[in-house]
Amino acid sequence: MKIEIIAIGDELTSGRILNTTSSFAARNLFEAGYEIYGMNTIGDTPSLIGEALKQALSRADAVLVTGGLGSTDDDLTNEAVSKALNRPTMPNFEILSNIRTHLDEITSTPVGQLEKLAWLPSGAEALSPQSQMAGYQLIHDDKPIFFLPGIPSQMKHLLVEQVLPKLSTWQKDHRLTTYQRIFRIFNLPEMEVNRRITTLDLSPDVHIGYYPVFPEVHLSLIVRDKKNNNAKRLFNSSCQAIGTVLGDSIYGYDRDNLEMVVGKLLIDRHLQLAVAESCTGGLICRKITDTPGSSAYFLGGIVSYANSMKAHYLGISPKLLLAHGAVSRETAEAMAVGIRAGSGADIALAVTGVAGPSGGTKVKPVGTVYIAIATAEENWVTKFHFRGDREHIREITAESGLDLIRKYLLQKVG
Repeated sequence: MKIEIIAIGDELTSGRILNTTSSFAARNLFEAGYEIYGMNTIGDTPSLIGEALKQALSRADAVLVTGGLGSTDDDLTNEAVSKALNRPTMPNFEILSNIRTHLDEITSTPVGQLEKLAWLPSGAEALSPQSQMAGYQLIHDDKPIFFLPGIPSQMKHLLVEQVLPKLSTWQKDHRLTTYQRIFRIFNLPEMEVNRRITTLDLSPDVHIGYYPVFPEVHLSLIVRDKKNNNAKRLFNSSCQAIGTVLGDSIYGYDRDNLEMVVGKLLIDRHLQLAVAESCTGGLICRKITDTPGSSAYFLGGIVSYANSMKAHYLGISPKLLLAHGAVSRETAEAMAVGIRAGSGADIALAVTGVAGPSGGTKVKPVGTVYIAIATAEENWVTKFHFRGDREHIREITAESGLDLIRKYLLQKVG
């Protein structure tokens, strides 16, 4: 079953708002076994909306439309649908009653413009009239069309709770079972990932995609169930083969991120972490604490930008700082040792570097970064030369620090 997605709104075509609704819909529909024929984004122009809808109906088995269902003057989807499909708008009395009841409870002013929400193209069936969310289904030329609000939270709720269940009963044997995995890869360039994968000579039924998501590479593996292709077995064997050639460069799968993976490893090994940051300005601490439950393994961190902070809070000797500088192997190690001693953590991570755009020298150019790890048994420091602007250098520094912790923990028996 082929489905086309249409997103409507001047805020999308102007770039003011990121179109997250289409990507959410595509991912969930694809994972449910549907083929995404195409995705289209258009502005709030009735003629363009109508044209896009008719074209989608001519080539897809179902259409999903988001946006333009509100009560303001620029919400023109219903008007466009009515004209394009020759379906005059009619009041949905259940929605109209709900609007009036709700407004009577909060204000004495007339219903006014909100009644616009209740006027739908003839034949429309409201998806969830009691929920006070705009959204309806229309069957045209024996094809289902779903109209959902552009508000992401409402759109996601209606897609999962209403659209997917309705689609599942639309046609018999309309879906393909999909086996999919996203391999999340760090510290291995996309070209090298591609080179290694090509050595595997995978089946033509295995679809591979490469997606650089700085500073990572995401590899998508998809196998869709067809007659006689043993999809599940093929999927499992392909995943195993990919794992063999990419090794520990694969840090996680699907919706994992590095901080989640590191957190799980710390929990499994009953260890606690503390962090001292300079050039990343708290980015590592933010990443770690974005993960729910991080208080179980993360004690905290210190952002020691100035040398005075390094000396006072991390116990670093002013003589060491004067002799070697804030960006040095010696200072990075001292930062890690200092935060571990002060916090009582099992493992400490420290980063110091030149994020730019200024501050670099011939000896220590922009992108020079030292990352240190301190444990009860040993300390070590790794030097990096990163490229990019300030934001890129800070991001890859944070990810590299987390990855070093990950690799250390993988070698440590829980």
